[in-house]
Amino acid sequence: MWESALTIIKQLFQKPATNLFPAKYAPESTLDLLAKVAKQEVALNPPVTVPPHFRGKIAYDRQNCTGCQQCVRICPTKAIEFLPEERKVKIFISRCCFCAQCVDVCPVHTLAMTEEFLLSSYDKFADELVVTDSGELPGSVKRKAKSPEAEEASEDE
Repeated sequence: MWESALTIIKQLFQKPATNLFPAKYAPESTLDLLAKVAKQEVALNPPVTVPPHFRGKIAYDRQNCTGCQQCVRICPTKAIEFLPEERKVKIFISRCCFCAQCVDVCPVHTLAMTEEFLLSSYDKFADELVVTDSGELPGSVKRKAKSPEAEEASEDE
């Protein structure tokens, strides 16, 4: 019991890892505030830096995907849909809970979490919220899936 109380007290003094409201006080008129910012009469609070190991929007390298469906099976929110005719997947960011289980389970490392976090939209099926191919994954070492012939050749060496 004392440990949980101590944890709560510690949290009271920690800085939050969220963005503050852009201005010190909520303005009466947002347009007036933006005009003052443009004239450099008012300074806005800068956004917080992205914390290490942040799990943002998923990146997907379609070319590297083998269609094993491990990500589809493990996704707790059913945000990943398998396209059987193409043997590829489509990811609906509006359903994603950013748990990164799909990234961890992918045997060919074709999924990665990015630092992109501005993902709001009025349309949950908007193009920017449906990932079908991100191209090369950011900042990751890609391991291409080996064909059976390539595996036999590497075993012979």
